[in-house]
Amino acid sequence: MNPLQLMALPFLECLVLVGIHSYLGIHVIKREVIFVDLALAQIAALGTTVAYLFGIHPHSTGSYAFSLAFTFVAAAVFSLTRLRRGRIPQEAVIGLTYALAAATAILVIDRAPHGAEHIKEILTGSILWVRGETVATAAAVYAFVGLFHYVFRKRFLLVSEDVESAYRRGIPVRLWDFLFYMSFGLVITHSVETAGVLLVFVFLVVPAVLAILLTDRLLYQLIIGWTLGTLVSFAGLALSYILDLPSGPAIVTFYGLVLLTASLALYVYRSPRRAKALAHVTAGLLAAGSLLALLMVSGRWIARRPALAFPDWKRSALVHPPARVDEPRSLAAKLKAMDFVTKKEQLGRMSAETIEKEILPEAGNDAEILLAAGLRLLKVDPGKGRPVLEGLLRRTDLSPLLRAQARGALENP
Repeated sequence: MNPLQLMALPFLECLVLVGIHSYLGIHVIKREVIFVDLALAQIAALGTTVAYLFGIHPHSTGSYAFSLAFTFVAAAVFSLTRLRRGRIPQEAVIGLTYALAAATAILVIDRAPHGAEHIKEILTGSILWVRGETVATAAAVYAFVGLFHYVFRKRFLLVSEDVESAYRRGIPVRLWDFLFYMSFGLVITHSVETAGVLLVFVFLVVPAVLAILLTDRLLYQLIIGWTLGTLVSFAGLALSYILDLPSGPAIVTFYGLVLLTASLALYVYRSPRRAKALAHVTAGLLAAGSLLALLMVSGRWIARRPALAFPDWKRSALVHPPARVDEPRSLAAKLKAMDFVTKKEQLGRMSAETIEKEILPEAGNDAEILLAAGLRLLKVDPGKGRPVLEGLLRRTDLSPLLRAQARGALENP
C-alpha cells in the first residue's frame, strides 16, 4: 500500500474533525470554558472504559451507547451549574469533572486486564486505522449537528457571546446550554473513538484560538480555522509517515508548534516597537534552546554514572548479586514472559509461516499468545487466522476481554 492510500482515510477523518471542531471551538473560547472539550472527551472515554470492563468491545455499538449516555449526563450537569451570578466559575466545575472522570477511569480500568493498552488508545486514538464507513458516519453526524447549530445560530451565538443580553430577552439560557453541550457531547463521542482525547482537544482549541487572534468576524474565523486544520493535518500525517511516529501525537505536536510560531509572529507584528519585540523573542528562543541543550547534556552525563542514576547500586550489587537466568530457547517461551501489548507487537512483525511452525505448536493454553497470533494471521492469511480465533471462542475459561477482542476481529476483519 502506497503512502497516499494509507493516509487518505486518516486525512479525510481529520478534515471532518476540523470542520465541526473549529466551529465549536469558537463557541468554547467565547464562553470561556476552555476545558469543557477535554472534560467531555474524558467522560466519553469513561463510558467506553466502563463498557470495556463488562467485556464490550471499545468500537462496538454497545460501547458507543455507554459513551453517549455518559456525555449526555455531563451535558445536563454543565448546563445546570452555569449560574447567572455564581460565586464559583463554571470552569472550576468543568475542571473538577475532568479530574473525577479521569480518576474514575483509572480505577475502573485497573480492574480489567490489559488496561494500559486501553488507556493509551483512549489518549492517542487510532486515527491511522480509521475505516471508510467510520468517516462517512462521522461526517453524517457532524453535518446534522452543524445544520442544527446553523438553524438556531442566533440563539447559540447570543448565549455564547453575551449571556446577560440573553437573560434580559427572556431566553431560557439553561435550555440552550443543555442543547449546546448535548450536541457537543454527540460530536465528542464520535471523535474520541478515532482521534483520542488529546487530538480532539487540540482540534477544538488551537484553530479557534488562532482564528480569534487574527479576526473578530465569525466567517473569517471559520475560514482560518478550516484552512489551518487542513494544512496542519496534512503536514502532521506526512511527518508521522516519514518519521514512523504515532499519527495522533504527531498532529498534536505540529499544532502546538504552529500556534507557538504564529503567536510569536503576531506579537512582533502588532508591537509598536517591532525591533525590541523581535529581540525579546530571539532572546527567549535562545534561552529555551540553551536550557534544552543543558538538560540533554546533563541527562546523558548522569546516565553514565551509576552512583547518580541508580539508588544504592553498590550495596545492591554486593549484597544481592544478579542471579543467572537461562535465556528461553524458543520464541513461544520468550513470548510467555511478555505482557499482552508486547506479545502483539512481536507477533505483528512475524510471518505467517513463523507463527505456524514456531509459535502455535508451543503456545499451549496461553490465551494471550493464541489471540495475538490469531489476530496477526487474520491480517496476513484469514484462512489460517479464523480457525485460531474460533478455537479460542470455544474455550470456557477465556476472559471476557479476550473473548470480546477475538469476536470483534472475526466480525470486523
